[in-house]
Amino acid sequence: MTEAFDYSAGAVAAGLAPRADSLAPTARLLTDGGDARIALDAVTARNRYGCAATPEGDLSDFGSSTASSVSHRGFAAAEAMREKLAALEGRERRAVTYGRELERMRAELASLCGLHGMAGLDVVFAASGTDLHLLASALVGGTPDRPLVCIDVEAEETGSGVPDALAGRHFSTHTALGETVASGTGLGAHGEFVAVPSRDESGGLRHAADIEEELDALVLDAAMSGQRALLTVTDVSKTGLISPGLDVVLALVRRFPKTLEVLVDACQFRLAPETLRAYLNQGFMVAVTGSKFLTGPTFSGALFVPEQVGARLKTRLLPPGLRAYSARAEWPASWIAGAAMTEAANYGLLLRWEAALAELRAFRALPPAQVKGFMDDFAAAVHTRLVDDAAFIPLPTRRLNRAAIGAAGGWDRTASIFPFLLRKPGQRYLSLAETEAVYRSLAVDGARLGQPVRCGVRDGAPVSALRLCNSARLIVEALSEGGDPSAVIGKALDVLDRVAAAVCG
Repeated sequence: MTEAFDYSAGAVAAGLAPRADSLAPTARLLTDGGDARIALDAVTARNRYGCAATPEGDLSDFGSSTASSVSHRGFAAAEAMREKLAALEGRERRAVTYGRELERMRAELASLCGLHGMAGLDVVFAASGTDLHLLASALVGGTPDRPLVCIDVEAEETGSGVPDALAGRHFSTHTALGETVASGTGLGAHGEFVAVPSRDESGGLRHAADIEEELDALVLDAAMSGQRALLTVTDVSKTGLISPGLDVVLALVRRFPKTLEVLVDACQFRLAPETLRAYLNQGFMVAVTGSKFLTGPTFSGALFVPEQVGARLKTRLLPPGLRAYSARAEWPASWIAGAAMTEAANYGLLLRWEAALAELRAFRALPPAQVKGFMDDFAAAVHTRLVDDAAFIPLPTRRLNRAAIGAAGGWDRTASIFPFLLRKPGQRYLSLAETEAVYRSLAVDGARLGQPVRCGVRDGAPVSALRLCNSARLIVEALSEGGDPSAVIGKALDVLDRVAAAVCG
């Protein structure tokens, strides 16, 4: 929780310090310390993404590109953390406990990602991927007369609040540390947001050369105006793209080394350790979350900052408005930005990351070759099912190619998000409302896909794509002792059968 308590002797005597039983239950804490998206609906007891704060029963969950309800494994880890925190209530300040636990998590997260011992690596925690974009933009910084140019390729395929966050504006009505704000208003940072589409009006893929030309012009204009630019590179997007291509990104960095900073939006966290390290070796910041591929509870964000970038940014001050979003302990001790933050404790964020780390530990325990083999089999089966049924129109994607940054890749070369449009056989595409209705009917029936993503116009009307997703939790289910890979794939195909029946019904 994010309250600030007085632990003085007078406060204890007056009964103002927290009691040992003052911590909320685990399920309540898992929905604390985020923005309005994390709040549970009073009727459905689910958040804006349709996810519960406690483990669900027999759910066919293939919606990890959006969010997931907490697993039994994750909830047990969060419950154990809550008990640990409760035992320390009244014995030390919450901010002290919070700082110590986050420092432990920094070390474990780096180790599980194959980054242990990487010289100068820093990790900044935040409540969500959108919060990370806000912090990264403010760190790179702009001024009123020379605002930071924040470029995002295919903004439709990142978080809905990302444009406001990159531009230094409030992106929700509530902040992670509990303040009520006016969404869309400035908070003291100075940025201007520019979107570059990676898809055309029909949802097809634009030519890489056209995207490169547009990006080059934007960064050149920033350089000529004495502005800095922050390019957000998405790996992978809501529909499974790397946008823009990494060869394009490296060419821009070589041409504009003093103008351009790069943030890799890997908030889906569909990266093998060698890929993450390759990005950091290029001098790119990398944002991840524990709530997409890992299937931890919504929200939990972390920003990996390589040594060469940290050397530039760790002495930067942030606008006072950021204190509503970030606590001191969420920053490495040597960063000036953290020293200016509130000494608060976001126990909700702590429990959510503990649950996500439990999922990551289980996933990393699997042999990478087996992971790759199962993901290949899963992808082949889903692709075959999609192309063999006229009810499905697979959305165009590209192969996941990271060779430009020296990442040969492992399991993350295989697609794990499968986007598709819906069409009545031989007739029209389903409308936005009809696709949403299919999505919601599946959820009522115990199946979850990724929320519809708008992707252009077909037959003169806007359309959206559903997404079936593989995840770390599904892979662990398939490959752990006693698991059945064919049964997991069978569940995915069954969900697609149900979608086809809903379309044709």
